[in-house]
Amino acid sequence: MRVLCALSGGVDSSVAAALLLDEGHEVVGVTMKLWGGASDTGCCSVADVEDARRAAAQLDVEHHVFNFGDEFNRHVVDPYVADHAAGRTPNPCVECNRHLKFDQLLRRAEVLGFDAVATGHHARVVEVGDGARRIARGADAAKDQSYVLHPLTSHDLERVLLPVGELTKAQVRHRAEELGLRTAAKPESQDVCFITRAEGRRTFLGERAELHPATVVDQHGAQVGDVDAVELVTVGQRRGLELAGGGVRRYVTDVDVPARTVTVGRREDLLRDDVVLDTLVWAGEPVSGPVLAQRSAHGAVAPASVGATSSGTVALRWDSPQPRVAPGQSVVLYRHIGDDEVVVGGGLAR
Repeated sequence: MRVLCALSGGVDSSVAAALLLDEGHEVVGVTMKLWGGASDTGCCSVADVEDARRAAAQLDVEHHVFNFGDEFNRHVVDPYVADHAAGRTPNPCVECNRHLKFDQLLRRAEVLGFDAVATGHHARVVEVGDGARRIARGADAAKDQSYVLHPLTSHDLERVLLPVGELTKAQVRHRAEELGLRTAAKPESQDVCFITRAEGRRTFLGERAELHPATVVDQHGAQVGDVDAVELVTVGQRRGLELAGGGVRRYVTDVDVPARTVTVGRREDLLRDDVVLDTLVWAGEPVSGPVLAQRSAHGAVAPASVGATSSGTVALRWDSPQPRVAPGQSVVLYRHIGDDEVVVGGGLAR
């Protein structure tokens, strides 16, 4: 099989390419140049592109760089700024997978005559009873990335390989050490790749959108503080508010950008019985009834039920009240199929 392997410059994608070679595939490496601005983390920095090139050289595979900068700005960066300006909390990694890695890259690979695209994500592709393919959790529960891959459909997965999904992170690093790859000990990045540590989110957004001060009020409407930029506050936030009074921990329960108001309360004030999802993607046919729902990339899973759908939305009811999901965050739905916990769909919280 002729496989285009996305090389980010990290250990996972490097080992993914090595595993494909071990299986006898013809492998060509590609690094996507996504962000043209300053970057010191993730897969967008100059150092990461160089690490990817050197890993390809060590593995003796051809390496290319595809420039998807315009598409990245349009589908990831611009919506990221717009969501913050509207008081929503975006997930740029999900949108990058949705629009770049598994849309633009898949289409480019098809044009170039590749049979499949591979990445170093910690997740697995499994076949369910009807022969359709689904995303399932990776072997390493602590590193599982099925959440950020939920936009992939069964059709997409016919052309996607996830070679490291059957390995733990320790096994991946061990394999890289055996191969002498320079990425073997490279630390992971947990940050948004287009925001530098020196610049930070406030500076990045402040250069691209107007930021406004806001009043912080409690559940009764009494003022308890203020913030410099309402656009930087997210539902569920506790740190960085510097509220007067101390005592009981207080969390953001609502962000109203037009009213320049942030509402805070106790943790129990965050609890909700349900959440409405839009921008839905189903892995196959839409589901209803019991599911397991994950509300953040590394968050806990909670049992819930999918209710009625209407006008492109679905109502998800928690079996027991859960903290409010920040508007704009993905909620991913799973079901057990055999021994696997499989993605059946997902959407964005309203």
